[in-house]
Amino acid sequence: MMTCFVCLQEVNVEFEAYSISHNDYDGIKKLLQQLFLKAPVNTAELTDLLIQQNHIGSVIKQTEVSEDSDDDDEDEIFGFISLLNLTERKGTQCAEQIKELILSFCEKNCEQRVVEQLDRLLRDTSRPVGFLLSERFINVPAQIALPLHQQLQKELAEAHKTNKPCGKFYFYLLISKTFVEAGKNNSKRKWSNQKKDELMFANAEEEFFYEKAILKFNYSVQEDSDTCLGGRWSFDDVPMKPLRTVMLVPCDKMNEIMDKLKEYLSV
Repeated sequence: MMTCFVCLQEVNVEFEAYSISHNDYDGIKKLLQQLFLKAPVNTAELTDLLIQQNHIGSVIKQTEVSEDSDDDDEDEIFGFISLLNLTERKGTQCAEQIKELILSFCEKNCEQRVVEQLDRLLRDTSRPVGFLLSERFINVPAQIALPLHQQLQKELAEAHKTNKPCGKFYFYLLISKTFVEAGKNNSKRKWSNQKKDELMFANAEEEFFYEKAILKFNYSVQEDSDTCLGGRWSFDDVPMKPLRTVMLVPCDKMNEIMDKLKEYLSV
């Protein structure tokens, strides 16, 4: 078990991180559904794979649950972090669906050279791609991301040292939940050119990954969002349009990203 505590002063809640277990299936799958919404990705299989490789990743749970709460609350998941090596998992339905999903949106939103670059990188088995997943509910503060990422880096280094799954890859692939002010840049062909200062990241720390990405583009999920999964987003009463931002980040940039996380997220 790895512990990290973040206190929400308004409601006085502390969170703790644990290794992923079979009891976390429903919570992880629910968070994956919030990411993919109605996209054709087998989130059940993806959840199973993340649980099977439990030497990688952590789940966030409430530190103390009141005695009068339901027993199920003890296993309620508020977030998780993990990584799926898409190259190692080639041939599994969810890995192929994830690659098909981002390639299809890349074709719709990017120039042909970008599509070809992404396709080439995803097919290159000599340089594996790791799909980094860091999902949490909106009420969990960004500060918890620092110890989670630090622990994940330790686990990945140990996996590489012991030749376990996920131990070797050259790129991080991320699909981030982002938002842009509604009415701005509504042309579908322009989503890939969205300026960073116009994007708002649901997970604030993922902006640092965005800065180091060698390939990045956005696509709208407004038609897939609803009040159950996506919510109706607004900031300061300004309506926001939900997007997904795809990023491919070289692994050798991770030290710089971690330095940024320490600078901005240390409590």
